[in-house]
Amino acid sequence: MIRILANDGIDAAGKKLFTDAGFEIVTDKVPQDQLATALLNFDGILVRSATQVRQEHIDACPNLKLIGRAGVGMDNIDVAYAREKGLHVVNTPDASSQSVAELVFAHLFTMTRFLHDANRKMPACDSKEIFDSLKKKYSSGIELKGKTLGIIGFGKIGQTVARMALGLGMKVMPFKLNAADVKIEIDFFQTHSNASLMVTMKCVPFEELLSHSDFITLHVPFPKGAVPVIAAKQIALMKQGVGIVNTARGGVVAEGDLLDGLNSGKIGYAALDVFEGEPMIRKELREHPNVSLSPHIGGSTKEAQERIGIELAEKVIQLFNNN
Repeated sequence: MIRILANDGIDAAGKKLFTDAGFEIVTDKVPQDQLATALLNFDGILVRSATQVRQEHIDACPNLKLIGRAGVGMDNIDVAYAREKGLHVVNTPDASSQSVAELVFAHLFTMTRFLHDANRKMPACDSKEIFDSLKKKYSSGIELKGKTLGIIGFGKIGQTVARMALGLGMKVMPFKLNAADVKIEIDFFQTHSNASLMVTMKCVPFEELLSHSDFITLHVPFPKGAVPVIAAKQIALMKQGVGIVNTARGGVVAEGDLLDGLNSGKIGYAALDVFEGEPMIRKELREHPNVSLSPHIGGSTKEAQERIGIELAEKVIQLFNNN
């Protein structure tokens, strides 16, 4: 029997697919420092973002045949080394796109209407004077319609963000390495009929995105040892009062430079779902009135986790059955 360790858990729908296919799927969490020993008893391991699968684990477990990542980024896996050693490495690049994109807009709406700060202050609103002062403070919000959204990284998630932005009437400026025109389909679901529109998005140079965007969202990998995509040099090129959203990886945006930009007013507001020292978060970020925070939940919706579990199970089962 093929044994699979789902060390960061797996949705019930994915688990059922494994058991129906005759696999043994184990969801008991193995601590990182005990992982190499535990993996001697398994044919494959499935992880999310918490568990690291590095060269030492691969070397210690010649029995291991497959590493699966429940999600998009695989920077917690030594992918090239694993494949060099003959292991299959798979992920689920499509399953969480909708959930991550919706979180981007949850943060954008939150920032532009000051909901993150209002929710902190409203519990103390026990008089007309406080209510009126808060109403005055939070009555200078802005609409997203007509604003320019720069999207750094234009893969599955970036394209889903673009669809939502276009639906809101925003202007979209995508950037990707090896830039080329990208066609995306926008679906409009109505009560009695469905309609769709194919749009060709022209990718722009990085500096143009930085200097023309009202908001910037990042959707790029961040391999170990990489330099930040956004740091002081890039922030200096941005519009005054720009908003930045990072749901990609901690370190893609240099947090020290981000704080300097927030404190100077160059950056109007920032939203972070991921952090450099995760799970620890800088006190200055936690307490900053112009920062909206969430605890790395981009792909953590019920729907996304079910899709991820099913997609990963199907890929893994197919690989083992074909070998």
